[in-house]
Amino acid sequence: HVELEMQIAGSHIPQASLREVACEAARGHGPTCPAARRHRILGTPTQSGSNVTNPQDQRGARREYLAEELRRASLAQDPFEQFGKWFGEACALDLLDATAMALATATGKGTPSVRIVLMKQYDVRGFCWYSDARSRKGAELERNPRASLLFHWRELSRQVRISGVVERLPDEVARTYFATRPRASQLAAAASHQSAPVADRETLMRRVETIDTAAAGAEIAKPDSWSAYRLAGSEFEFWQGREGRLHDRFRYSRHTDGSWQIERLQP
Repeated sequence: HVELEMQIAGSHIPQASLREVACEAARGHGPTCPAARRHRILGTPTQSGSNVTNPQDQRGARREYLAEELRRASLAQDPFEQFGKWFGEACALDLLDATAMALATATGKGTPSVRIVLMKQYDVRGFCWYSDARSRKGAELERNPRASLLFHWRELSRQVRISGVVERLPDEVARTYFATRPRASQLAAAASHQSAPVADRETLMRRVETIDTAAAGAEIAKPDSWSAYRLAGSEFEFWQGREGRLHDRFRYSRHTDGSWQIERLQP
């Protein structure tokens, strides 16, 4: 594996072979070592580097997408099943932060905001995460519950975009998960009024110390505002990067009877 990674780091693999390797990895074949698989996908000799002389001008920075095609015939009829397939492949490759997703919300007047959160579970009802309801995203979702999620698995040249309505789940759901978090994470949640201004980091550290001392080793109680959220997807888009920027895109739209319409979109 060390020899393999050295060869890849030196870009000694021709483009055709690299494309074949990427396709094999996407299908779940190839080396069983996650690190080796990850290096094989990342090795892209056709990539043009970033402009370090003038960082404000990145028009020359680009890379070619080397991946197998995505066809309508290969898609699952249900977007949750298709997501499960792609998410499983991302996890099997041991990709860093495969659960990370961009969460886009908006105010009642349409002013958007976006941030990265971690997906903690999903099923046919939707995609779940946990956060402080007093945060900016919590306040925006309270007034405008429509939102979008975006998963980006760079090593696979894949994106999944999911839009729908968000609901705040019963407090027991959040309490059960909060109890499983590391103590340091519990203390951070208890000490922070998320998104509110604070004078300095030392203020936060003192709050953490105060709460920890007061607990005297006992369990940290979940803050009332720390909540579980779930987005029920009504529209999905699966994006597969392809050579020459002629990407494969498919959109799933839910009908009123619960069935899904699948359409290919132009890149």
